Amino acid sequence: MAESPFHLFGVRHHGPGCARSLLAALHSLEPDCLLVEGPPDGEAMLPLVLDDAMVPPVALLIYNPDESQQASFYPFAEFSPEWQALRYALARGIETRFIDLPITHQFALRKLQTESDAEAESAPISIEENAIEDSEPPAYGDPLDWLAQAAGHGDGESWWNYMIEERCDGLELFAAIREAMTSLREEAPLRQRNEQDEHREALREAHMRKCMRQAAKDGFTRIAVVCGAWHLPALENLPSAKADNDLLKGLPKSKVAATWVPWSYQNLCLRSGYGAGVDSPAWYEHLWQATNNEQRSITWLAKAARLLRENDIDCSSAHIIEAVRLADALAALRERPQAGLDELSEALRTLVCMDNEAPMQLIHRQLIVGEKLGAISPQAPAVPLQRDIEQQQKSLRLKPEATQKNLDLDLRQTNDLARSHLLHRLNLLDIRWGALNRTGHSAKGSFHEIWTLQWEPELAIAIIDASRWGNTLSDAATHKAVNQAQNSQSLPQVSELVQKVLLADLQAAIVPVTQALENLTALASDVTQLLAAIPALSQIARYGNVRNTDVGMVEHILQSLIPRAAIGLPGACSALDDNAAQTMREHLVGAHQAVRLLAQDELNEEWFPALRQLTRLDNTHGLIAGLAARLLFDSQEADTDTTAIHMNQALSLGNDPAAAAAWVEGFLNQSGMILLHDAQLWALLNSWLNELTGDHFTRALPLLRRTFATFSAPERRQLGERAQRPGGQIKASAGSTDFNLDRAEQTIPLLRALMGLPQ
Repeated sequence: MAESPFHLFGVRHHGPGCARSLLAALHSLEPDCLLVEGPPDGEAMLPLVLDDAMVPPVALLIYNPDESQQASFYPFAEFSPEWQALRYALARGIETRFIDLPITHQFALRKLQTESDAEAESAPISIEENAIEDSEPPAYGDPLDWLAQAAGHGDGESWWNYMIEERCDGLELFAAIREAMTSLREEAPLRQRNEQDEHREALREAHMRKCMRQAAKDGFTRIAVVCGAWHLPALENLPSAKADNDLLKGLPKSKVAATWVPWSYQNLCLRSGYGAGVDSPAWYEHLWQATNNEQRSITWLAKAARLLRENDIDCSSAHIIEAVRLADALAALRERPQAGLDELSEALRTLVCMDNEAPMQLIHRQLIVGEKLGAISPQAPAVPLQRDIEQQQKSLRLKPEATQKNLDLDLRQTNDLARSHLLHRLNLLDIRWGALNRTGHSAKGSFHEIWTLQWEPELAIAIIDASRWGNTLSDAATHKAVNQAQNSQSLPQVSELVQKVLLADLQAAIVPVTQALENLTALASDVTQLLAAIPALSQIARYGNVRNTDVGMVEHILQSLIPRAAIGLPGACSALDDNAAQTMREHLVGAHQAVRLLAQDELNEEWFPALRQLTRLDNTHGLIAGLAARLLFDSQEADTDTTAIHMNQALSLGNDPAAAAAWVEGFLNQSGMILLHDAQLWALLNSWLNELTGDHFTRALPLLRRTFATFSAPERRQLGERAQRPGGQIKASAGSTDFNLDRAEQTIPLLRALMGLPQ
């Protein structure tokens, strides 16, 4: 019988032990063809693997240009067996091919399945069709969990880490993997998966076998096949070609494109294109780079000591020496050849961190998972928008990083203002690199912005999706903003969009977006929408000069928007139920704050009369009437006597107690400070409570409890203390306070002496 040309190497994605053993096996075999489990759609990207600018971790991205939400990532780290095999073969000119089921088929199959599921959800379902049999075996995920349980490990990942990656056994490793996988597929319980997943795996393995046959047909005699360990038994004994060809015949196709994108260790440990993430990428990198396998524990603990010292945590040389000894002792007790990650972590936690979890979280984040972000070659295909973003990041010295960091921008500085424009434009395109914090300890005024930045690899998909709007960041953001404005029928949304456009300094979008806002404003009759649109526009008008922005158009819109809202306010606030009143309350507070912020007399003359009318209308909900009285009082548009009259009328015994309690809730407006500082209003509220009958008090109590629950704890405590004091029981006084002028004059000589004035 002729010798098989195929030499199979089963690996688990991302493993330094597998990678090192695989390189040794390839050197020994000297293959003339390398087949790797990967997407054939990405073979055109393989030459870039040897580019010095490619710094793992990186990911091969396959996506649908027409539907960018259809995308698959195939990540590689420096210690990934596939990455090392690809570099080995490409550097020697060896024919290299990907053999997994093409993504063009997988995307099309997923879309068909999604459409089928949608139809099934809309169809009527009978109980019999969805009954679950009691005899159904339990489902499980990772098949290696069975081997892990037999060996006393918690899961398949930890078992593989101990048995394969940390041991680095050499060439005999792959024979052991083949034997284990064969037994597992033959004897382990069947994996409980849905029909679609089973069909997809059958298609993948059929395509791998088809590619193997094609390589042999092309005349290659030493073919190295690098695949997932689970697939080894399915590829070892090839069935008839007809069966595989029939299974693969007539598969649907979808349009795809490929490129390389940077990846991060955080993403590497969460998920993988091969369905197998790794829990400790930074630890695996240490294993890969360790030149002396016997010294790896010492060097890793030395890194931990340096990290702890840099963060002002005590860690002496004696700590590390004892940690090494303890880790070795734990490994000996567990019958392991040398200390692994578990033993080293336990030694650190016990001897250095004293069972304190905070230092261990730091070690886990930086030395076990890692914060590394890869880089790709400039030769990798990219949409023009991505190139423009990269150029702006470079010119503004904003380096994408996997770690989260805060950025404090002073908008008075030219470079910081340009950075702010960049981040706002990205957010407008839903490329969420930065999140704007509204407050911050270092923000001194409106000229500061504090951002939290963190670059996620998935943003590559967001950039591709946004590229349909334009080839540059400015053009793309402008076109999207104009499109949203022209297609939106919501006045608050368009007003917020105007704010975003001005913050992003999109000059070409200002006119069409504000024109769309004016059109909606002219047609809008819903007072709620008018009120909701005011706050965002007022922020622009008040603080626009800080950003060197022309806000004349916005001010012009506000000049018509606020009077229209004021005119319609009394009618909109009449005959409201409780839920509608709560909604109107939020809009009313926001609009009032905006008017106060603008501080324009002509707008105040329109706004405050509308609030006064709300306090007098009989059909106004108590919550709104009380809120209007409070807003007038805080704005000094109503004195204490006038406010006391409104309160007396609202709290008269002839009124419904529930309506009176709602008025109190609106008037206090989630703050009890007014009662602490105004004795007359305190006395009025106290008198009303004392005069309530038992039934009326029972009806008002839930609303009052809800009102006082919104106060802060210090406010509630001070109100309780005042209620206990005799002075808390005073009656309202109609006259002025009677001062003792003789006693007051006795302090004048002392005050004049203290101030250095002549007696």
